[in-house]
Amino acid sequence: MAGGEAAAPLLEKKAAVYHEGCPGCVVEQRKVLNPGVPYKQFFHIWIIILVSSLPISSLFPFLYFMIRDLHVAKTVEDIGFYAGFVGASYMLGRALTSTAWGMVADRIGRKPVIVFGIFAAFLFNLLFGLSVRYWMAISTRFLVGSMNGLIGPIRAYAIEVCRPEHHPIALSLVSTAWAIGLIVGPTIGGYLAQPAEKYPKLFPAESLFGRFPYFLPCLCISGFCFVVLISSIWLPETLHNHKTNINEDDASESFVHFSDPEELIGRNITSTTKKNLLKNWPLMSSIILFCIVCFDDMAYTEIFSLWAESDRKYGGLSFTSEDVGQVLAISGASIIIYQTFIYPSIVRVLGPISTARVATSLSMVLLFTYAPITHLSRPWSSIAANVVSVLKNIFVVSIVTCCFILQNNAVTQDQRATANGLATTLMSFFKAIAPAGAGIVFSWAQKRQHAFFFPGDQMVFFLLAIVELVGFVWTFKPFLAVPEQFPSN
Repeated sequence: MAGGEAAAPLLEKKAAVYHEGCPGCVVEQRKVLNPGVPYKQFFHIWIIILVSSLPISSLFPFLYFMIRDLHVAKTVEDIGFYAGFVGASYMLGRALTSTAWGMVADRIGRKPVIVFGIFAAFLFNLLFGLSVRYWMAISTRFLVGSMNGLIGPIRAYAIEVCRPEHHPIALSLVSTAWAIGLIVGPTIGGYLAQPAEKYPKLFPAESLFGRFPYFLPCLCISGFCFVVLISSIWLPETLHNHKTNINEDDASESFVHFSDPEELIGRNITSTTKKNLLKNWPLMSSIILFCIVCFDDMAYTEIFSLWAESDRKYGGLSFTSEDVGQVLAISGASIIIYQTFIYPSIVRVLGPISTARVATSLSMVLLFTYAPITHLSRPWSSIAANVVSVLKNIFVVSIVTCCFILQNNAVTQDQRATANGLATTLMSFFKAIAPAGAGIVFSWAQKRQHAFFFPGDQMVFFLLAIVELVGFVWTFKPFLAVPEQFPSN
């Protein structure tokens, strides 16, 4: 059927449920009248997610040196222990508030929560860069996490601004922007931290940036947040401000369930009903997989920087913060290319579940190649670190995007922000544990360089592989529940 012939009856159907003055209905009408990809809205979403993710990992390249300069660690081996709690404080704050922010977004709208979240990231990230005490670093990171509640609502928003056939692209953009933010953030942190030491002609030791050596990267990220905050004034609301019945909701929502592995465009699923989210096992099982993957990725993110910057005598690579930033920048560029040109074709052929399984198994094998890199000389160690970092981040973003597809198609619109908030809450608890646990394990591993069983950092990467094995097993029945139309074997 031609596009024009298909649009006409759909327009009539939409007109029957259109309500004057409802911002959600305005968006629905725009989707009917403009069936193409909403590039402008997608770009705005992409930028918002990017700035919200920058503060999360921007500190990792300089966290080792920041803890050292705060003089809280008694020995070099203890730095990882204290660094873990700074990383965990952000996730703990986000875990405690994400579900509440999702409920607020389902009640008053997506836009207010998104705008306030960007403002919180702007303010408290600035204060973190001015930290001169360990308690101040932990408290400001906690506030960045707890006050920035846009993660769940923005995922719901991405689904709601586009037609069903564009949902995979929208969710791919979400995970791509998130992954790139987690890469670009450390790149900014690596290149701009301690500017008085790296660029003494531009930043004298007695200047503001000499007295606060970790303020410059935070200032740059907050400046980016401020620009996006201003642009968000024109962000359209997508939540309906009137009551809808089930038939009306079905008329405006088509869920993508990939009944054929080679189909990515949606079909109406009439079995999706409103219910207690905690009893919605297709939703909860995909959230659990998401949590496992994010726990492993957060632990890996912290360990990679600590491992790369630690001395070779402790099993590290003796990289500088600039070296780590360069590795992560290359990984970020590779994710853009992969998610834009390769990932959609892979999912079209394999489906999201099989894609997640393949990516998890390959990532598990890849982790065993890290420890031997320390025996390579320059430049081979740098080349190897770049290769494994690119592959690891590609595998992670593939699994996360598949989880997004499952989660956002398991609920109706009036539960979507809450469902995403619930996913963010549970994921954040896992991510709060991950940095602290990774820091403790890394500190312990560096003290057992001559152990018989997986000495030194080999033990760290072995434990990461065990976590990924759990995630791989979870992608099978009876753990992961999917609709009957969804290929699951």
